[in-house]
Amino acid sequence: MAAADLDLLFIEDPSNMAWLTGYDGWSFYVHQGVLVFHDVDPIWWGRGQDANGAVRTCWMDDAHVAHYPDHFVQSRTCHPMEMLAAMIRDRGYGAKRIGLELENYYFSAKAFLVLQSELPDAILADATALVNWQRAVKSEEELVFMRKAARISEAIVDHIAARVEPGVKKSDIVAEIYGKAIRGLDEDWGDYPAIVPLLPSGSDAAAPHLTWDGRTFEKGAATFFEIAGCYRRYHAPFCRTVYLGTPPDEIRRAEGALVEGLEAGLDAARAGNMACDVARALAGPLEKAGIDRAARAGYPIGLSYPPDWGERTISIRFEDTTVLEPGMTFHFMPGLWMKDWGLEITESILITPDGPAECLCDRPRRLFVKE
Repeated sequence: MAAADLDLLFIEDPSNMAWLTGYDGWSFYVHQGVLVFHDVDPIWWGRGQDANGAVRTCWMDDAHVAHYPDHFVQSRTCHPMEMLAAMIRDRGYGAKRIGLELENYYFSAKAFLVLQSELPDAILADATALVNWQRAVKSEEELVFMRKAARISEAIVDHIAARVEPGVKKSDIVAEIYGKAIRGLDEDWGDYPAIVPLLPSGSDAAAPHLTWDGRTFEKGAATFFEIAGCYRRYHAPFCRTVYLGTPPDEIRRAEGALVEGLEAGLDAARAGNMACDVARALAGPLEKAGIDRAARAGYPIGLSYPPDWGERTISIRFEDTTVLEPGMTFHFMPGLWMKDWGLEITESILITPDGPAECLCDRPRRLFVKE
């Protein structure tokens, strides 16, 4: 905040709220946030009925939990930001420089306009991703949570590989995925992931973000499964592809190039290298195989809420020169989405102090074929 010349910071992103205060609740569909000061504890602010959740999950004392009454919720005559602005003025920040997460799923254009109207003497500055960047290097305790999530991811993928057969309904498999994800392993219960299971088949797999329906799996088609185990909101995304029948040569060649590129990228994902080095290492084998892949190949992961398990900072792509540091974690995600088929083989990785990246999950890096 000092480096950005901010007197006050207002955080709306639930992932950043949780990272700063511990708050954990399904309340991000209404206006809420955290006021962060230079020299005193933060203030959690939200809907009155959710203040009880803040008291139970935030580390601050109860005096640092503030709320607005329910008549502000989805009203056409008043807005919660009016009350937030009054709080800001009452604390002497009405004419200060205030940072806001302007590029964020959870902060509406109306919220900004109301704050702008209610705080005419303040400077409202863009502080998008200021907190996200502080989350890039994970603590040892965060890595414990992510390793637990990775064990859940492995269990989900094992179940998918065993259960997917021609004639099985997709909706049934998704129900089983959720069962595995939420039950977790042993005493490590599963949390809900920030993204639903994605599992398009055949030509639909050319579109990476399709979900499921009541159709059955069919022979002669590849289905990729994009899932993530989640423990205490920490994610370990993991993707594998199942082919029912005999894969065509085109998909086999793509599998070989993709695995070679993945392994080259893992070797390049070293502390001191840049994100673009990983992207270039991946691209070599794919280009040799004649595969044109324009999308980014990965993003940071950790603590997240819907609708996204990425941290929205670094991207594994040619243009990103961010230097990799020990403790950074990524979903190395070089999916192939071609004209009429798709293939995903991915890894959640940890940048280590020495040597190549560590894969948090431990399962074969290949296309799963069921004749």
